[in-house]
Amino acid sequence: MNSNPLLAPMHDLVDYAKVKPEHIAPAIETLLASARLSIEIAADPNTPPSWETIVARVDDANEPLWRAWSIAGHLKSVISTPELREAYQAMLGPVTEYATWVGLHEGLYRQYQALRDHVGFEHWTPARKRVVELAIKNFRLSGVELQGEARERYAKLSEEQAKVSQSFSENVLDATDKWSLWIEDELRLTGVPEDVKEAAREAAGGKGFKLTLHMPCYLPIMQYAVDRELRHDMYRAYATRASEHGQDPQLDNSMLIEQSLSLRAEEARLLGFEHFAAMRLETRMADSAEEVIEFLRQLSARAKPFAEKDLAELKTFARDVLGIHDLQPWDVAYASEQLRQSRYAYSEDEVKQYFTESRVLNGLFEVVQTLFGVVLKPFHFSGWHPDARCVSVHHPDGQLIGHLAMDLYARSGKQGGAWVDSERNRRLHGSTLQTPVVYLTCNFSKPQGDRPALLTHDDVITLFHEMGHALHALLSEVDEPGVSAFAAVEWDAIELPSQFMENFCWEWPVLQKLTAHVDTGEVLPRDLYDRMTAARHFQSGMQTLRQIEFALFDILTHSKDRGLSIAEVLTQLDQVRDEVSVMRPPAWHRFPHSFSHLFAGGYGAGYYSYKWAEVLSADAFEAFEEAAHRAATSAHGAAQEMGKLHPETGAKFRKEILSVGGVRPAAESFEAFRGRKPKIDALLRHSGMIETVKTIETH
Repeated sequence: MNSNPLLAPMHDLVDYAKVKPEHIAPAIETLLASARLSIEIAADPNTPPSWETIVARVDDANEPLWRAWSIAGHLKSVISTPELREAYQAMLGPVTEYATWVGLHEGLYRQYQALRDHVGFEHWTPARKRVVELAIKNFRLSGVELQGEARERYAKLSEEQAKVSQSFSENVLDATDKWSLWIEDELRLTGVPEDVKEAAREAAGGKGFKLTLHMPCYLPIMQYAVDRELRHDMYRAYATRASEHGQDPQLDNSMLIEQSLSLRAEEARLLGFEHFAAMRLETRMADSAEEVIEFLRQLSARAKPFAEKDLAELKTFARDVLGIHDLQPWDVAYASEQLRQSRYAYSEDEVKQYFTESRVLNGLFEVVQTLFGVVLKPFHFSGWHPDARCVSVHHPDGQLIGHLAMDLYARSGKQGGAWVDSERNRRLHGSTLQTPVVYLTCNFSKPQGDRPALLTHDDVITLFHEMGHALHALLSEVDEPGVSAFAAVEWDAIELPSQFMENFCWEWPVLQKLTAHVDTGEVLPRDLYDRMTAARHFQSGMQTLRQIEFALFDILTHSKDRGLSIAEVLTQLDQVRDEVSVMRPPAWHRFPHSFSHLFAGGYGAGYYSYKWAEVLSADAFEAFEEAAHRAATSAHGAAQEMGKLHPETGAKFRKEILSVGGVRPAAESFEAFRGRKPKIDALLRHSGMIETVKTIETH
């Protein structure tokens, strides 16, 4: 039996606790060699083209490799150490080179073409046909038709881009981890919630308070600290991470941003595209950069009057009540929280006392079970960190659907933010079903002492969001990995299930399941819920413009036919802010330098996906609103009590959206669920911006 846990058979669950940095290179080298051999056999023109000899063989070769590499990447993100980084970096080049080699393999490309042209192809299942069609498209986008120097240059570009992305991510993580501020005088923390101060005191070893840029510390300081100088110092540190203005010049991402944009522009030119955005949109719902830009500008035009009103009210309140006559960016979160408390008579910290972690998770699982007819059970597994835990997902008859591994707390050595990834996909091997294993990662505050972890309502929304992504992978009924959700759903539709799930965090029947006061055990009071919902659209105009700013900056930056200098990048950002922003950050702000979505993730030329998919998700949720309305007008009291937790509509959402993965285009899946194309009306209504509504259809 092989002692390397990364070489465990695909049907076994991995023993994460036993994975060491020294396991990575031997496992990856072994799997690369095996995969190359299988690819060469499949690509041999003497191999008769069939599903089993080509696609299944390629999947058999790639699955163990990508699982081992996914685990290595996951561990590097959640328990980063110098040894893990070194081991990962050592294999990054060989893995990237292999992926590029496969994409450029003319023999394998011809075999897939032979499959498509085979006389029996039309009788294949829709899933298998789409696997082949998408593979052929991806071969072309991977440069398979390039020749000579262009082909060699493309391979080099892929390797360089992977290294740049990895370095960018590491710089952001290190810049975040290395910065701290020690406070001795507790008066400087006036206004800060007690649990946040306790965590800072614990981090300081009981000698004063240690403040960090991790979100469970940073955000409450910005929201609650009365000390304006403290807010400024924290804001500046966070806003200049990994830049020339940051604490460590060696972590400056300026050059990496330039390299990334240059490499992307060159890749697009090699493949015959005008720019990187055009290349990326080949596999999106949106047809062109122009369509994306027009969509964002139309949405901006509707949001900006609301944002201007939001800011005017905030400035007046800050001046008249808080004595802040020159509202600055580091005052916005603080003044906004004070205004919210003044207007709606509650604070986020007050609400947080009701969202104990165990109650939230149990409530979330109950929502999932009600909507989608599945059962979630605690499952003991050997995790990568004591914080990690796992649940198994089952059909009501007990049949296993998959496993969900969750790692919810912030800590040093862990990448910030929240995300979902998969270790392995659902796949049918003959009569044996391989079930998916999915990671759900967040960065919430840890429990303090003997008290449970408390989540803000925003944390709860984040958790529901990520669960939507997880369900997309877990509830798939697609037996072919090539058309699984994460492999084949268009990027600008991938946020549909996640943003859809967020809506339930505002429903009274759901919040009763999610809340139990940390001291009394009481559920959220109805009057507090009413105040929360009254405040739901608080500053929604400003929040919408913020997302549009990021998305417009992204698409415009990637719509150039060449790379940009860092000065040009910042100029582009300033131009976007001239167009859409209502509150300008200071000149030293370096937002792009830590924008990992763009430069270390998959969202380059794709950040607009959040707003694009929000149109889809709001429209999809409207189907549940309509079902609840029908129930409310009927005589079924039980149905009324369920509100928008409507199992029949949930079953349809599962069938038409979640279970089909990428078997068909996302637009077809949406229309199958909704019976029509999406409209923007529901999004504007949900955002409190219905006054200027005009119907826009996304195609």
